[in-house]
Amino acid sequence: MTFTLSAHQPAYLPWLGYFDKIARADVFVFLDTVQFERNSFINRNRIKGPGGGQWLTIPVRQKGHLRSSLRDTEMDDAQPWRDKHLRAIATNYAKAPDFRAKFARLEPLYRMPSRNLAEFCWAQLQFWLAELQIDTRLARSSQLSELGKKSDLVLDLCRHFDADHYLSGALGRNYLREQDFAEAGIAIDYQSFTPAPYPQLYGAFEPGLSVLDWWMNRADPGAGFPS
Repeated sequence: MTFTLSAHQPAYLPWLGYFDKIARADVFVFLDTVQFERNSFINRNRIKGPGGGQWLTIPVRQKGHLRSSLRDTEMDDAQPWRDKHLRAIATNYAKAPDFRAKFARLEPLYRMPSRNLAEFCWAQLQFWLAELQIDTRLARSSQLSELGKKSDLVLDLCRHFDADHYLSGALGRNYLREQDFAEAGIAIDYQSFTPAPYPQLYGAFEPGLSVLDWWMNRADPGAGFPS
């Protein structure tokens, strides 16, 4: 029997591929000790409106955030982004199935008092995993002993959890030292995920949007994660 680990940095309103990595693993590590990346999906993602995909971005406090870890990155609440995002969601999905009930469950997440980006993404992750009925074991890198960086970080995580398989995103090919994993008896599988088309508001199907779009457009709130 194999034991698979996957890992990813925090992400705001992740796309379905993020949850595919979690659902296929025995343990998922939330990498809140890595650095913030500008123009990444850590603090932004896309929803769909009448004009197509549109970004929802959490502003972060600029000073030092590119040198600190995500557990130290603060959201810029001097900007009214929480209300702005809720209005955008309400405006674009008001005609979606079960909108009122879903929006009522989602809104409290935006009222949590924490200004820390990783904490906000962690709370949202719990919400989405419950909605998608994914029960994979979770861990946070900030709560583990000292780890290496890049390829060594992943290898250390696999060793910590006694994993014999690591499920990597496609970009892992650019930095994972596969020979190190082979010598440790750990197989690497690279994710290849293409979301199946689903009914969307506003015309033709647009792939790669936030989980929010899939969730809002589903008529059955108990459908679970798409296989």
